[in-house]
Amino acid sequence: MVPAHGGRAAEPVYRPVLAGRRGELEALAHLDDALAPLLAPVIDVHAVDACTVDLLGRLPAGLLPAVDVSALPDRPESEPARWGVPLVPVIGLADSDRRLVAHGTAARAHARAVVRLRTGRDRAGPDATTGAVERVWRLTRLVPEQCDLLIDAGDVCCPADVRLAEPRVRRLAGWARRHAWRSVTVAAGGMPPAVARLPADEPVRLERFDWQLWRGLADLDVGYGDYGVGCAARGADDVPGDRLPTLRYTTDGGWWIYRWSRRGGRGDERFADLCRTLVAAPWWPAAGAGFSWGDHEILRRARRGAGAGSPANWAAWSTSHHLAHVLAALLRPDREQRDGPWRAGPDGPERRAGRAPRGESRRAG
Repeated sequence: MVPAHGGRAAEPVYRPVLAGRRGELEALAHLDDALAPLLAPVIDVHAVDACTVDLLGRLPAGLLPAVDVSALPDRPESEPARWGVPLVPVIGLADSDRRLVAHGTAARAHARAVVRLRTGRDRAGPDATTGAVERVWRLTRLVPEQCDLLIDAGDVCCPADVRLAEPRVRRLAGWARRHAWRSVTVAAGGMPPAVARLPADEPVRLERFDWQLWRGLADLDVGYGDYGVGCAARGADDVPGDRLPTLRYTTDGGWWIYRWSRRGGRGDERFADLCRTLVAAPWWPAAGAGFSWGDHEILRRARRGAGAGSPANWAAWSTSHHLAHVLAALLRPDREQRDGPWRAGPDGPERRAGRAPRGESRRAG
């Protein structure tokens, strides 16, 4: 993230806010080890089970995710420090005293935490907000330099949302300059909650209003975060009964949504047709399967090299491509973004900085 005051170098350049589901965690698990330190994901955890903890434990060694457990009951078993996985806590201003003390214990293991300030929920004035963060620092026994500030603008799914969010973010960013935060990032979610109602059998373009919001805040010199290819509204992506093969494919400034019901009832053939249509589109990256693990899996299905997968797989492949695309845009803002951080070579995908180790399966995203 971009340092809050320009004096300290910060390693990550991208802080995606992702649901703690199998698809999103699988995409993170396939990040290339060399690129993992460039991401600092925030994982919204809504249930603690063996599967979630196992997936968190399989993330690349260079990736240190932050976990937000505010949706979980305020009980000891919800404390990330008890899960046996390297994690950073996400701290809310309204967290209980008991939870703040527990977060402090987890944070001191890595000397860092994320303070999440939601523009729609934390609407107090600057003095009251200062009092709230001072309570956080007192009970967690942390100092501002150990805390990354995440200004979460929530849903921004239309131009009106962007116009409403920008002044709120600017006020909070102005307040943030009072304190020596480790970094300051603005995150928002541009994916609308009604994707299941979009037309099928044709790609539909949606604007990335989260990206537009951040670009409009360029003078603030803050880091970038988003909600991946998911909706910022809790539960909005959980549509009962909607099992049409779906991919959400990120491009510069927009998403192409593919929902497919063509070619009769066989799911494998429907999804292969979807993938063939995507691979033939002008926004398919020049690096092809080498752009990300997700693009590799999409191309396999276009060639009928594997089955259609499941909704969790579709989310994983879409998220994988999205992470790679955003990283490419943030790392090379003045260059054409069609080529990803990987390229295809005679022996398979290669990193531009050097050939990937033989047998390596992780890719950028």
